[in-house]
Amino acid sequence: MNDLTIVLLGVTGDLARRKLLPALYNLIVQKKCIDFVIVGAAIEQTNPSAILQAVKDGIGKIDEAAWKLLEDRFFYEQLNFTNESDFQRVTTRVQGLEKQFGLAGNRMVYLAAAAEFFCPITANLAASQLVTRKKVDEAPWQRIVYEKPFGHDLQSAHEINECIEDLFEEHQIYRIDHFLTKELVSNIALIRFTNCVFEPLWNNRYIDQVQIVINEKIAIEGRGDYYDKYGALSDVMQNHMLELLALIGMESPKKLSGEFVRDRRVQVLKDVQVIDGILGQYANYTKEKSVAKDSKTETFAAIMLRVDNPRWAGVPFYLKTGKCLEKKETVIHIKFKSVDCLLTHDCPVPSNWLTIEVSPEATFSLSLNAKKPGRNEQVVPVSMEFCHSCLFGSQTPESYEVVIEEVARGEKSISVRFDEIEQCWRIIDTVREKGFELFEYACDSKGPDALKQFEQKHGMRWRS
Repeated sequence: MNDLTIVLLGVTGDLARRKLLPALYNLIVQKKCIDFVIVGAAIEQTNPSAILQAVKDGIGKIDEAAWKLLEDRFFYEQLNFTNESDFQRVTTRVQGLEKQFGLAGNRMVYLAAAAEFFCPITANLAASQLVTRKKVDEAPWQRIVYEKPFGHDLQSAHEINECIEDLFEEHQIYRIDHFLTKELVSNIALIRFTNCVFEPLWNNRYIDQVQIVINEKIAIEGRGDYYDKYGALSDVMQNHMLELLALIGMESPKKLSGEFVRDRRVQVLKDVQVIDGILGQYANYTKEKSVAKDSKTETFAAIMLRVDNPRWAGVPFYLKTGKCLEKKETVIHIKFKSVDCLLTHDCPVPSNWLTIEVSPEATFSLSLNAKKPGRNEQVVPVSMEFCHSCLFGSQTPESYEVVIEEVARGEKSISVRFDEIEQCWRIIDTVREKGFELFEYACDSKGPDALKQFEQKHGMRWRS
């Protein structure tokens, strides 16, 4: 991080303004990023001051010394993603800045761009030698970061991957799902595999079901031209939710890093089968800007999956996500099987639940059964809770800070390998092929009314 050139392609977009540039500013504040240069590029005619002012407006209290350093080391070049001569000009500018600031040429190129541009950008990076093919451990290092979604189905993902693999080595390629770098998400495997109270119970003998929920209160927020091409299945379930399933379901790796973790994640995804589901679209979605008037794009999905292997045989995995719902939450609920009730009254006793809440609060909680005070056999559930933010507070880094640091370090576990992406698209393509019915639902609700029939059909209830 102290000898680094960062090139942000699509620097005028929402991702760079709200996430990437604030993350770089925070790394400067923390003195993790000292000797660097940032070159932003996009098609708009603008300047560094205008870009950084939009970022500054969203940060709040500013560390003036850190902000001055960011201003001094941030530059802008106008660029068309499909124009090779524009990339040649950016390469010349980058080389000049590296010479000016005495940098070795370690380069991170971040594609904050739509997947449809991944192939032309990759080809132009190679042709202009902004990024060159490197052997493992060859200095200076040069790495490319591709932001999700990686394609819009299995076929398009294959096409993109062929473009990239023809020009660069796998160790240079980072297919990022920033969700994997959220502090509590990255903590899931560590807590599971380093605490003996969990791992012996982590199988179909003791676990009844798993629920993975990512609900959003906001609608599509003016992103109709993007969202209508993807929908809930491709935008959230294909990456975030299936990667959470892989972390919950994977076998123990030799080490909790790099290829060891990625090998285990893909093994789980290969065993996933689609059983059932319902889809939804919130009322008046087709009246949103840039959305087709006859759009059948889902803004809600509830899917039942199974993992066909010895550890998870018979255990249903329920995944639910949607926009314009009654509350925002990202949470995993793991329901343990009921014990035989030995009481003379108050049977059956409630099941134990392990709840991993990623947002809005970062917490682990385990519900246990205890005796109600003053009553001999009356049972009440009590919660044992680990509050991450209570314990660590402001020490918790934002996910994009972790992305930038880990790519600079060369840590591959945050990158989704192509065979993982391939399996995720296989699952989502199967969901689409099954043609689950699309229901309308009201904003600020729990989703379509058909969700109740889904619960009854499978003898389950979504935990709230």
